[in-house]
Amino acid sequence: MPCRLVQIQDPVPSRAARRRTPAQKLRDELQRLLGESWSEELERDVPHAWQRHGDLILLSEDSFGAAPWEKLGPALWETVASALGAQRLARRGRVLPDGMRTPNVTLLLGQDGWVEHVDNGIRYTFDVTKCMFSPGNITEKLRVASLPCSGEVLVDLYAGIGYFTLPYLVHAAAAFAHTCEWNSHAVEALRRNLALNGVQDRCRVHHGDNRQLELRDVADRVNLGLIPSSEEGWPVACRVLKKGTGGVLHIHHNVETLPAPAPRQAPVLQAERGSPEGAGSDGEVQSPMEGSGKETLGARIRPEWQRWAEATAARIQGLLAELHGQPWRTSILHIEAVKSYAPHVHHLVLDLECRPTLPA
Repeated sequence: MPCRLVQIQDPVPSRAARRRTPAQKLRDELQRLLGESWSEELERDVPHAWQRHGDLILLSEDSFGAAPWEKLGPALWETVASALGAQRLARRGRVLPDGMRTPNVTLLLGQDGWVEHVDNGIRYTFDVTKCMFSPGNITEKLRVASLPCSGEVLVDLYAGIGYFTLPYLVHAAAAFAHTCEWNSHAVEALRRNLALNGVQDRCRVHHGDNRQLELRDVADRVNLGLIPSSEEGWPVACRVLKKGTGGVLHIHHNVETLPAPAPRQAPVLQAERGSPEGAGSDGEVQSPMEGSGKETLGARIRPEWQRWAEATAARIQGLLAELHGQPWRTSILHIEAVKSYAPHVHHLVLDLECRPTLPA
Protein backbone atom coordinates (compact mmCIF):
# COMPACT_ATOMS: atom_id res chain seq x y z
CA MET A 1 0.00 0.00 0.00
CA PRO A 2 1.59 3.34 -0.99
CA CYS A 3 2.39 5.89 1.72
CA ARG A 4 1.73 9.61 1.51
CA LEU A 5 3.35 12.45 3.43
CA VAL A 6 0.63 14.57 4.97
CA GLN A 7 1.43 18.06 6.28
CA ILE A 8 -0.61 19.05 9.33
CA GLN A 9 -1.35 22.77 9.27
CA ASP A 10 -1.88 23.25 13.03
CA PRO A 11 -0.25 20.35 14.88
CA VAL A 12 -1.17 19.78 18.52
CA PRO A 13 1.89 20.78 20.60
CA SER A 14 3.48 18.14 22.79
CA ARG A 15 3.05 18.24 26.56
CA ALA A 16 6.68 19.33 26.87
CA ALA A 17 6.10 22.20 24.44
CA ARG A 18 2.98 23.27 26.32
CA ARG A 19 4.72 23.25 29.69
CA ARG A 20 5.85 26.71 30.77
CA THR A 21 8.53 27.34 33.33
CA PRO A 22 7.62 29.65 36.23
CA ALA A 23 9.81 32.34 34.64
CA GLN A 24 7.89 32.06 31.36
CA LYS A 25 4.57 32.01 33.16
CA LEU A 26 5.54 35.11 35.13
CA ARG A 27 6.46 36.99 31.96
CA ASP A 28 3.23 35.92 30.21
CA GLU A 29 1.02 36.93 33.15
CA LEU A 30 2.70 40.33 33.44
CA GLN A 31 2.37 40.90 29.70
CA ARG A 32 -1.34 40.10 29.98
CA LEU A 33 -1.69 42.49 32.94
CA LEU A 34 0.00 45.39 31.11
CA GLY A 35 -1.50 44.80 27.67
CA GLU A 36 -0.36 47.45 25.19
CA SER A 37 1.89 49.04 27.83
CA TRP A 38 4.23 46.04 27.66
CA SER A 39 7.73 46.94 26.42
CA GLU A 40 11.20 45.49 26.01
CA GLU A 41 12.34 47.65 28.95
CA LEU A 42 9.80 46.00 31.23
CA GLU A 43 10.63 42.54 29.94
CA ARG A 44 14.30 43.10 30.84
CA ASP A 45 13.17 44.14 34.33
CA VAL A 46 11.33 40.86 35.01
CA PRO A 47 13.42 38.51 37.21
CA HIS A 48 14.55 35.15 35.87
CA ALA A 49 15.57 33.73 39.27
CA TRP A 50 14.54 34.13 42.89
CA GLN A 51 14.69 32.40 46.27
CA ARG A 52 11.76 30.37 47.53
CA HIS A 53 11.11 29.94 51.24
CA GLY A 54 7.93 27.89 51.50
CA ASP A 55 5.08 30.15 50.39
CA LEU A 56 7.31 33.25 50.28
CA ILE A 57 9.27 34.34 47.21
CA LEU A 58 12.31 36.56 47.79
CA LEU A 59 13.06 38.68 44.73
CA SER A 60 16.44 40.20 43.89
CA GLU A 61 17.01 43.90 44.48
CA ASP A 62 17.34 44.69 40.76
CA SER A 63 13.89 43.37 39.79
CA PHE A 64 10.84 45.54 39.03
CA GLY A 65 12.82 48.77 39.30
CA ALA A 66 11.34 50.53 36.26
CA ALA A 67 8.90 53.37 36.94
CA PRO A 68 5.85 51.90 35.08
CA TRP A 69 5.57 49.06 37.59
CA GLU A 70 4.69 51.50 40.39
CA LYS A 71 1.47 52.50 38.62
CA LEU A 72 0.10 48.96 38.96
CA GLY A 73 -0.02 49.06 42.77
CA PRO A 74 -0.96 45.85 44.62
CA ALA A 75 -2.12 44.20 41.38
CA LEU A 76 1.52 43.78 40.35
CA TRP A 77 2.51 41.80 43.44
CA GLU A 78 -0.67 39.72 43.41
CA THR A 79 0.04 38.78 39.78
CA VAL A 80 3.67 37.90 40.53
CA ALA A 81 2.71 35.77 43.54
CA SER A 82 -0.01 33.96 41.59
CA ALA A 83 2.29 33.23 38.66
CA LEU A 84 4.99 31.81 40.96
CA GLY A 85 2.61 29.85 43.21
CA ALA A 86 3.34 31.92 46.31
CA GLN A 87 1.28 33.65 48.98
CA ARG A 88 3.88 36.22 50.05
CA LEU A 89 6.50 38.32 48.29
CA ALA A 90 9.56 40.21 49.49
CA ARG A 91 12.43 42.00 47.77
CA ARG A 92 16.05 42.15 48.86
CA GLY A 93 18.13 45.29 49.18
CA ARG A 94 21.76 45.71 50.18
CA VAL A 95 22.81 44.37 53.58
CA LEU A 96 22.75 47.20 56.12
CA PRO A 97 26.18 48.41 57.37
CA ASP A 98 25.16 48.07 61.02
CA GLY A 99 27.69 45.44 62.11
CA MET A 100 24.94 42.81 62.38
CA ARG A 101 24.56 41.95 58.66
CA THR A 102 20.89 42.95 58.93
CA PRO A 103 19.14 42.35 55.61
CA ASN A 104 17.40 45.25 53.92
CA VAL A 105 14.30 43.37 52.78
CA THR A 106 10.93 44.88 51.94
CA LEU A 107 7.78 42.79 52.35
CA LEU A 108 5.65 43.40 49.25
CA LEU A 109 2.76 41.03 49.85
CA GLY A 110 1.73 39.27 53.07
CA GLN A 111 1.52 40.00 56.78
CA ASP A 112 4.95 38.88 58.02
CA GLY A 113 8.29 37.52 56.82
CA TRP A 114 8.62 34.42 59.02
CA VAL A 115 9.57 31.35 57.00
CA GLU A 116 10.85 27.83 57.70
CA HIS A 117 13.80 26.16 56.03
CA VAL A 118 15.05 22.57 56.45
CA ASP A 119 18.74 21.63 56.10
CA ASN A 120 19.97 18.10 56.76
CA GLY A 121 16.90 17.31 58.87
CA ILE A 122 17.26 20.48 60.98
CA ARG A 123 14.43 23.01 61.03
CA TYR A 124 15.26 26.71 60.90
CA THR A 125 12.66 29.44 61.21
CA PHE A 126 13.48 33.13 60.79
CA ASP A 127 12.07 36.42 59.56
CA VAL A 128 13.57 37.10 56.10
CA THR A 129 13.12 40.84 56.67
CA LYS A 130 15.24 40.74 59.85
CA CYS A 131 17.72 37.84 59.56
CA MET A 132 20.25 36.53 57.04
CA PHE A 133 20.24 32.94 55.82
CA SER A 134 23.07 31.68 53.60
CA PRO A 135 22.39 28.46 51.67
CA GLY A 136 25.98 28.77 50.44
CA ASN A 137 27.21 27.57 53.86
CA ILE A 138 25.48 24.18 53.58
CA THR A 139 28.76 22.28 53.02
CA GLU A 140 30.16 23.63 56.30
CA LYS A 141 26.96 22.83 58.17
CA LEU A 142 27.14 19.26 56.85
CA ARG A 143 30.80 19.00 57.88
CA VAL A 144 30.07 20.34 61.36
CA ALA A 145 27.29 17.78 61.73
CA SER A 146 29.82 14.97 61.17
CA LEU A 147 32.41 16.11 63.72
CA PRO A 148 33.02 13.86 66.77
CA CYS A 149 31.64 16.12 69.52
CA SER A 150 30.03 13.60 71.88
CA GLY A 151 30.20 14.84 75.46
CA GLU A 152 31.78 18.16 74.50
CA VAL A 153 30.84 21.70 75.48
CA LEU A 154 30.60 24.11 72.54
CA VAL A 155 30.81 27.89 72.58
CA ASP A 156 29.42 29.50 69.40
CA LEU A 157 30.55 33.13 69.45
CA TYR A 158 28.48 34.26 66.44
CA ALA A 159 25.41 32.08 66.64
CA GLY A 160 22.94 33.98 64.47
CA ILE A 161 19.77 31.92 64.18
CA GLY A 162 21.70 28.74 65.00
CA TYR A 163 23.26 27.95 61.62
CA PHE A 164 26.10 25.96 63.20
CA THR A 165 24.89 25.56 66.79
CA LEU A 166 22.07 23.27 65.70
CA PRO A 167 24.20 20.81 63.66
CA TYR A 168 26.57 20.55 66.65
CA LEU A 169 23.70 19.74 69.02
CA VAL A 170 21.41 17.70 66.76
CA HIS A 171 23.86 15.62 64.71
CA ALA A 172 27.36 15.96 66.25
CA ALA A 173 26.04 15.11 69.74
CA ALA A 174 27.63 18.00 71.62
CA ALA A 175 26.57 17.77 75.26
CA PHE A 176 25.92 21.49 75.74
CA ALA A 177 26.29 24.77 73.87
CA HIS A 178 26.77 28.38 74.92
CA THR A 179 25.62 30.67 72.11
CA CYS A 180 26.43 34.36 71.74
CA GLU A 181 24.44 36.76 69.58
CA TRP A 182 23.82 40.50 69.79
CA ASN A 183 21.08 40.88 67.16
CA SER A 184 17.76 40.68 69.02
CA HIS A 185 15.90 39.45 65.91
CA ALA A 186 18.40 36.62 65.46
CA VAL A 187 18.15 35.76 69.16
CA GLU A 188 14.37 35.41 68.85
CA ALA A 189 14.80 33.07 65.87
CA LEU A 190 17.58 31.15 67.67
CA ARG A 191 15.36 30.46 70.68
CA ARG A 192 12.55 29.28 68.38
CA ASN A 193 14.93 27.02 66.47
CA LEU A 194 16.34 25.42 69.59
CA ALA A 195 12.78 24.57 70.67
CA LEU A 196 11.75 23.43 67.17
CA ASN A 197 14.58 20.88 67.20
CA GLY A 198 14.10 19.80 70.84
CA VAL A 199 17.53 20.91 72.10
CA GLN A 200 16.58 24.01 74.11
CA ASP A 201 17.58 22.29 77.37
CA ARG A 202 21.14 21.77 76.11
CA CYS A 203 21.83 25.37 75.20
CA ARG A 204 22.23 28.68 77.00
CA VAL A 205 21.77 31.83 74.92
CA HIS A 206 23.97 34.82 75.81
CA HIS A 207 22.33 37.90 74.28
CA GLY A 208 24.86 40.68 73.78
CA ASP A 209 28.38 41.51 72.64
CA ASN A 210 30.58 38.41 73.02
CA ARG A 211 33.54 40.62 73.94
CA GLN A 212 31.79 41.19 77.28
CA LEU A 213 31.13 37.46 77.78
CA GLU A 214 31.91 36.39 81.34
CA LEU A 215 32.42 32.69 80.54
CA ARG A 216 35.86 31.24 81.27
CA ASP A 217 37.43 27.79 81.06
CA VAL A 218 34.33 25.92 79.77
CA ALA A 219 34.77 24.97 76.11
CA ASP A 220 36.10 21.91 74.36
CA ARG A 221 35.29 23.51 71.03
CA VAL A 222 34.69 27.10 69.88
CA ASN A 223 32.99 28.12 66.65
CA LEU A 224 33.92 31.55 65.22
CA GLY A 225 31.57 31.75 62.24
CA LEU A 226 31.90 35.41 61.28
CA ILE A 227 33.12 36.73 57.93
CA PRO A 228 34.93 38.60 56.56
CA SER A 229 36.89 38.13 59.81
CA SER A 230 36.31 36.72 63.29
CA GLU A 231 39.57 38.18 64.61
CA GLU A 232 37.90 40.34 67.27
CA GLY A 233 36.60 37.14 68.83
CA TRP A 234 39.97 35.36 69.07
CA PRO A 235 40.81 36.61 72.59
CA VAL A 236 37.33 35.58 73.74
CA ALA A 237 37.78 32.13 72.21
CA CYS A 238 41.08 31.72 74.07
CA ARG A 239 39.44 32.68 77.38
CA VAL A 240 36.57 30.22 77.07
CA LEU A 241 38.76 27.23 76.10
CA LYS A 242 39.38 24.83 78.96
CA LYS A 243 42.71 25.91 80.38
CA GLY A 244 43.66 22.42 81.57
CA THR A 245 43.04 20.50 78.34
CA GLY A 246 42.46 23.07 75.62
CA GLY A 247 40.33 22.23 72.60
CA VAL A 248 39.60 23.04 68.97
CA LEU A 249 38.81 26.41 67.38
CA HIS A 250 36.91 26.63 64.09
CA ILE A 251 37.99 30.01 62.70
CA HIS A 252 36.13 31.50 59.71
CA HIS A 253 37.84 34.11 57.51
CA ASN A 254 37.72 35.52 54.00
CA VAL A 255 41.12 35.06 52.36
CA GLU A 256 42.19 36.76 49.14
CA THR A 257 43.55 34.25 46.66
CA LEU A 258 45.54 34.86 43.49
CA PRO A 259 44.06 33.37 40.30
CA ALA A 260 44.79 29.66 40.21
CA PRO A 261 47.27 28.36 37.59
CA ALA A 262 46.30 25.64 35.14
CA PRO A 263 45.09 22.56 37.07
CA ARG A 264 47.67 19.91 37.89
CA GLN A 265 47.64 16.71 39.89
CA ALA A 266 47.62 17.69 43.55
CA PRO A 267 46.42 16.35 46.92
CA VAL A 268 42.68 16.62 47.19
CA LEU A 269 41.27 18.75 49.99
CA GLN A 270 38.59 16.49 51.41
CA ALA A 271 35.01 17.74 51.19
CA GLU A 272 36.10 20.95 49.44
CA ARG A 273 33.20 22.08 47.32
CA GLY A 274 32.12 25.44 46.04
CA SER A 275 28.59 26.78 46.07
CA PRO A 276 28.30 28.50 42.71
CA GLU A 277 25.33 30.68 42.18
CA GLY A 278 22.87 29.06 39.83
CA ALA A 279 19.26 28.71 38.97
CA GLY A 280 17.40 25.67 37.72
CA SER A 281 15.43 25.76 34.50
CA ASP A 282 12.38 26.86 36.46
CA GLY A 283 14.06 30.00 37.79
CA GLU A 284 14.31 28.80 41.40
CA VAL A 285 17.72 29.67 42.81
CA GLN A 286 19.17 26.45 44.20
CA SER A 287 22.26 27.65 46.08
CA PRO A 288 22.68 31.43 46.06
CA MET A 289 25.99 32.81 47.23
CA GLU A 290 26.53 35.72 49.59
CA GLY A 291 28.90 37.47 47.22
CA SER A 292 29.32 37.83 43.51
CA GLY A 293 32.27 35.48 43.02
CA LYS A 294 31.63 32.68 40.55
CA GLU A 295 35.04 31.05 40.19
CA THR A 296 35.23 27.35 40.88
CA LEU A 297 37.21 26.35 43.96
CA GLY A 298 40.37 24.44 43.24
CA ALA A 299 40.97 20.97 44.66
CA ARG A 300 44.12 21.86 46.58
CA ILE A 301 45.17 24.06 49.48
CA ARG A 302 46.41 27.30 47.97
CA PRO A 303 49.64 28.86 49.30
CA GLU A 304 47.73 31.94 50.49
CA TRP A 305 45.42 29.72 52.55
CA GLN A 306 48.34 27.92 54.17
CA ARG A 307 50.09 31.20 55.00
CA TRP A 308 46.92 32.60 56.55
CA ALA A 309 46.42 29.41 58.61
CA GLU A 310 50.02 29.44 59.88
CA ALA A 311 49.85 33.12 60.80
CA THR A 312 46.55 32.56 62.61
CA ALA A 313 47.95 29.55 64.49
CA ALA A 314 50.95 31.62 65.65
CA ARG A 315 48.71 34.50 66.74
CA ILE A 316 46.41 32.20 68.74
CA GLN A 317 49.40 30.48 70.32
CA GLY A 318 50.68 33.85 71.50
CA LEU A 319 47.28 34.89 72.88
CA LEU A 320 46.99 31.66 74.86
CA ALA A 321 50.52 31.88 76.27
CA GLU A 322 49.93 35.48 77.35
CA LEU A 323 46.56 34.65 78.90
CA HIS A 324 47.72 31.65 80.93
CA GLY A 325 51.37 32.50 81.55
CA GLN A 326 52.62 29.21 80.14
CA PRO A 327 53.46 27.81 76.69
CA TRP A 328 50.71 26.40 74.47
CA ARG A 329 50.98 24.55 71.18
CA THR A 330 48.66 24.96 68.21
CA SER A 331 48.24 22.47 65.38
CA ILE A 332 46.49 22.98 62.05
CA LEU A 333 44.07 20.08 61.70
CA HIS A 334 42.27 21.10 58.51
CA ILE A 335 41.57 24.00 56.16
CA GLU A 336 38.06 23.92 54.71
CA ALA A 337 37.08 25.97 51.65
CA VAL A 338 33.40 26.79 52.17
CA LYS A 339 32.70 28.88 49.09
CA SER A 340 33.93 31.56 46.74
CA TYR A 341 32.72 34.78 48.36
CA ALA A 342 33.80 37.23 45.64
CA PRO A 343 36.28 37.17 42.76
CA HIS A 344 39.54 35.75 44.16
CA VAL A 345 38.18 35.80 47.74
CA HIS A 346 37.39 32.53 49.50
CA HIS A 347 35.50 31.85 52.69
CA LEU A 348 37.72 29.45 54.65
CA VAL A 349 37.49 27.66 57.98
CA LEU A 350 40.61 26.72 59.93
CA ASP A 351 40.29 23.84 62.40
CA LEU A 352 42.97 24.68 64.97
CA GLU A 353 43.84 22.38 67.86
CA CYS A 354 45.09 24.26 70.93
CA ARG A 355 46.69 22.40 73.86
CA PRO A 356 48.65 23.54 76.93
CA THR A 357 52.25 22.33 76.98
CA LEU A 358 52.70 20.03 79.96
CA PRO A 359 55.73 20.61 82.23
CA ALA A 360 58.66 18.34 81.51
